[in-house]
Amino acid sequence: MKIPIYVSEKAIYLTDEPIVKGANNCFALKEISLKEILRLLKRRDVQVLFLHHHKADKLLSNFRKKVKTVVAGGGRVSNIKGEVLFIYRNKKWDLPKGRIERNETIEEGALREVKEETGVKKLKLQGEIGPTYHLFKGNGETKLKITYWFEMSTTYTGSLSPEKAEGITKAVWLGEEQMKKASAKSYANIASLLKQKIKLD
Repeated sequence: MKIPIYVSEKAIYLTDEPIVKGANNCFALKEISLKEILRLLKRRDVQVLFLHHHKADKLLSNFRKKVKTVVAGGGRVSNIKGEVLFIYRNKKWDLPKGRIERNETIEEGALREVKEETGVKKLKLQGEIGPTYHLFKGNGETKLKITYWFEMSTTYTGSLSPEKAEGITKAVWLGEEQMKKASAKSYANIASLLKQKIKLD
């Protein structure tokens, strides 16, 4: 089992599979600190880290003991033409998502965030896609964001309104060829979601 946690363009893999002893990118999950993990990822010769624990069901819980967690929800939204909804923020193509509030379920939060960030209405949940994980820095502190993704659909054909207060400059529908280009200018966790939707060369 491997659970990818993305850190900018690099990745940490939590794994219960055997790792190479003595390698500069393989460590026991319980024996390495978050500070050491971040230090290693700054090295040019380290693109991927493997953190091992022999119990697959303990991988994520043990990693979460090292870092504060933020829970978010988002959507891979399709319209009646089969196009997918994208946002553009910080010079990257992304899918709409946001933090879940205390008084709502993950599903409710995901629907709310998609609507707020893009202006799309008439959203319907079609099922769960699964979570993605990435580390980010907020208020000077490194945090783990767990984003729960949902397949969504809409019959909405009105105009889109990117949430500029959140730094979103575009909200657009993209077809398959456009998605391939956007994937190359996206985050690794978003690209992994798009691979399930389109055939990337």
